[in-house]
Amino acid sequence: MPPIDLIALRHEFHRMPELGFAEESTKARVVGILEDLGIETHIGAGVVGVLKRGTGNRAIGLRADMDALSIQEASSHDYVSQTPGVMHACGHDGHMTMLLGAAAALVDEPDFDGTVLFIFQPNEEHGLGAQAMIAEGLLDRFPVEEIYAIHNLPAAPVGQVSTRPGQICSSESLFEILIEGQGGHASMPQVGRDAITIGAEIVQALQTIVSRKLAPGAGVVVSVTEFLTDGQRNVLPGVATLKGDVRARMPEDREKVAQLMRQLADGIGAAHGVSISVTFNTEFIETINAPQQTRAVVDAARALGLETEGNRDPMSFSEDFAHFSAAVPGCFLLLGNGQEGPCGQPLHSNDYDFNDDIVPIGVAFWEQLVRDRLPVTKHAKSVDKPIL
Repeated sequence: MPPIDLIALRHEFHRMPELGFAEESTKARVVGILEDLGIETHIGAGVVGVLKRGTGNRAIGLRADMDALSIQEASSHDYVSQTPGVMHACGHDGHMTMLLGAAAALVDEPDFDGTVLFIFQPNEEHGLGAQAMIAEGLLDRFPVEEIYAIHNLPAAPVGQVSTRPGQICSSESLFEILIEGQGGHASMPQVGRDAITIGAEIVQALQTIVSRKLAPGAGVVVSVTEFLTDGQRNVLPGVATLKGDVRARMPEDREKVAQLMRQLADGIGAAHGVSISVTFNTEFIETINAPQQTRAVVDAARALGLETEGNRDPMSFSEDFAHFSAAVPGCFLLLGNGQEGPCGQPLHSNDYDFNDDIVPIGVAFWEQLVRDRLPVTKHAKSVDKPIL
């Protein structure tokens, strides 16, 4: 097939964003490109491309995410989203493009020995896509020894590679606190049990979990993001719901937050004579990088002459890749998106844009990593024809 215009492809993906588990057009485009390259493809919740060369029995996985966000784009470039209320505000359009570019390059110059799995994952933003692919049997049907993922990082220098061994991304847990009191007339609060006042007390109490009940520097964030009641202008609410988000770097801290949250709710409920229930669900677990695979990433980046940071601070955001790296030793790395204009805007902002300048950098990095991890042996070189 003719060479792929990767920048045009990235813009094409940007124009056609799709939400998690609805990436049908995106999947079809990815499959079409992989099949044109002669790469064996498998379609399920996501897309898997399998490329084998030589006689080696080692296999590695490379992951890119496909889904977009429910955000109305505010950009003015000529490839803005054509889907109202949906945009690629996290760079998944670029992640797919870099991995497809690497697939094309590795087909063209297959100087590696083993199997590369190109994994295009759905629904990363809600933490469900990796689990869906694993539940379908991805790692059973296509066992890999190690797995990797790239995510762009706005405000970091263009092409800078940064990662760290151990925990690199936080977990995300969603909580909901239901307060069931007694509504009443706004002029007679003494005859009811005002859920909004009790809810406000809980909001304040939750702030003490991080500041007074966990070790300083634990890296935990507890945020109340919604406060919903059934009150009206002259009606005190009898029911209130608090919703929020918890980020943690360590599983034990996450579990401690859940315990303390229930303890506070029980105490405040007893003090006011109301029923308070807490639900606490973790969809994104902590992302843990394996030491050997992290070293491989750093070595590959340095071999290309890229600015490299091998022990960066952990990130407070969460990553669905965590479920892959919990099952297989792996490494999640960050690739600098630049510091100027839309490329330097925060992820998930309505004027963010992936930097086209890092597309070839990402492609070259994937190539280098594959050749480092699946080196050609003397025996493999003697094989007349590569196996697809």
